[in-house]
Amino acid sequence: MAAPPGSAAHAGPDRHDVPTNTAAGRLALGWLLVGVPLAYGVTQTLARVAQLFQ
Repeated sequence: MAAPPGSAAHAGPDRHDVPTNTAAGRLALGWLLVGVPLAYGVTQTLARVAQLFQ
């Protein structure tokens, strides 16, 4: 009987034991999706506020 895939006994040539950390990539993507529009909005707001005091 063959060992189930993913078990220690199943060590075929197609086995990939490379750890992947997608949390860091998702975190960076999240910051980009939120941070870029936020930074644009803040700069636009500050530019318009500056016009009020000229």
